[in-house]
This record gives sequence, C-alpha cells and structure tokens, in this order.
Amino acid sequence: MVVDLRRDAWGHGIDAGVRALLAAGVDRACVEPADAPRLRAAGLHGVAPHGDSAVFYGLSAGADPAMHASSCILSTKPLRAGEGVSYGYTHRAAADTWIGLVAGGYGQGVARALGNRISVCVEGRMCPVIGRIAMDVCVVDLGPDGSSVVPGAPVSLFGGDGPARRSLDSWAEATGWTRAELAGVIGACVPRRSVA
Repeated sequence: MVVDLRRDAWGHGIDAGVRALLAAGVDRACVEPADAPRLRAAGLHGVAPHGDSAVFYGLSAGADPAMHASSCILSTKPLRAGEGVSYGYTHRAAADTWIGLVAGGYGQGVARALGNRISVCVEGRMCPVIGRIAMDVCVVDLGPDGSSVVPGAPVSLFGGDGPARRSLDSWAEATGWTRAELAGVIGACVPRRSVA
C-alpha cells in the first residue's frame, strides 16, 4: 500500500499522517519533494506520485472510510409547526418536532452549502440538518420522539461504522466539492485522534 501525503497530507498535517502510517505498519508514502527528508527521517520510503489521492481517506470504491468526523449534541428543544430555525429561517417545521444543536459549523469545515441538504447520524439514526450552517454549530431535526436525545449524545457527521459511513458522498453531491476537498477542509482547530 502507498498512501498519498502530498499537500501536507491533504490538510491534516504530514506529521500526523506519518504517525498514523507507522502505527498501521505502512512503510511507503507519496510526498512533495520538500517533505521527502522528513519522510526518510521517520523511516518511511518515498514513491513517485500515482494513483488516487482519495485512497488516503479510504474513499475509493469499496474501501473502508479511514476518517470519521464526529461531534455531539449541545442542546435540544421542541420546535412547533411553522417555527423556523437558523439565520433567515430557511427551514420551517411542517409539524411539531424536536431539534438538536450540533457542535460544528463552517468554522470547523462543515460547508455552508450543506444546510437543508444532508443528514447526520444521531444515536444510530440519520437526522436531517435543517436551516443554515452557522459558524460553530448546525441544527438537526430529531423527529417527534427526539425528546429522549440528551446533550452530549454522539453525532457522526461522516465515516465511522454506522449509517453515516458513506455520508461524505452526499456532502460531495450537495456541494460540488470532491470528497478529498471536503475531508481536507475539516479545520485544524478540530481535535484529531489517530486510530490504527
């Protein structure tokens, strides 16, 4: 296996990429010429660029996602029929429901174009993102039985093992960006954890 670490590991940082590769037992990577000495110093072998950069993220057909973007519910509240959410009330509830405020907005790399167009996984079920994406949060419709969701409940934006496993595809469709661009735009301020 050869992993593409060019462009600063597609925004994730070459050092983080090298650590993850070493932990996974991978010894070859493709890097920019300026990064080759760092690669050699870490004990990895550099190879010429070729293939699909999306392999780094496990995004090629049939591959397992190698990146999981997760968050949590900050708060919940009821939303009555006809009430709107977020800037400009671009979403109005058709019926009484519960909504959740999710940590993560365009400041963390959740593209603004995703408002009213994608779903995320909350406690094992897909819930639509409603209204506009704000700087640090977005809102999800938890449904009429959403009162059972509590602050701190896990939210899977994309990747992982659950229903959001392939959600990056719907993000790409909604924005017109590539999956690699969407994964790479997740902000540097977002805590990262390597699992190998």
